Amino acid sequence: MTAQTKIKQHDLTREKLLSSAFCEIHRQGFQGASIANILESTGFTKGALYHHFPTKHALGLSVIDEIIAPQLDELVFKPLRTSEHPVATLLEIIAGVDKLLGDEGIILGCPLNNLMQEMSPLDEQFRHHLSAVLETWQQTIRAALEHGQTQHVIKPEINCQAAALFIVSAWEGCLSTAKNKQSPSSFAMCMTQLHGYVQSLMK
Repeated sequence: MTAQTKIKQHDLTREKLLSSAFCEIHRQGFQGASIANILESTGFTKGALYHHFPTKHALGLSVIDEIIAPQLDELVFKPLRTSEHPVATLLEIIAGVDKLLGDEGIILGCPLNNLMQEMSPLDEQFRHHLSAVLETWQQTIRAALEHGQTQHVIKPEINCQAAALFIVSAWEGCLSTAKNKQSPSSFAMCMTQLHGYVQSLMK
C-alpha cells in the first residue's frame, strides 16, 4: 500500500465517521448520541474512532465545523456571496428551502439550532463553535442586504444588521416550530411569511 493510498483511506475513514456521527447527533442530540451506533453504521472499531477523535466532545465539535458549517455554506452562504443579485437569491433560497430540506429534514429540525438549544447553555466550546456559524450566517445576509442597498433594491433606511439578525432568528424559529409540530406544512407557511418580510424591505 502506497503512502498516498494510506492517506486516502485515513481521510475516508474520518469522513465516514463524521457523516455517521452527524446523522446520529441529528436524530438523538449530542448527549443522546451513541458511539456504539456510530461504530455499527460505519463498521469501524472504537480504536479507529478515537484515533481520529480522542473524545466524543471532539467528535461533536468536528461535526459542527466540518459538516454543519459546510452544509449551510453550500445552501445559503456561498450562493449569497457569489450572486450578482443577492437579494433575489435570498428570496429564491427562502422560497425553496423546504424542498431542499425535505420532510424528514424539517421534522428532525435544524442541526445547528438543535445543538444551540441543547449544548450552548452547557458547554462553552460548543457555544463558541455554534456562535461562529450563526455569526457567519447573519453577516452573510447583512452583506446581501447592504449590497441590495447599493443596487437600490433595499430601502436606504433599513438597518441591515438588525434585519439580518431578524431573518436568521425567524428562519430558525420556523424550523423549531415545525419540528415541535412535526409539520413540514407549518414550516412552509412560516417561511412564506419570512419571504414577505424580505420583500417588505425592498423599494
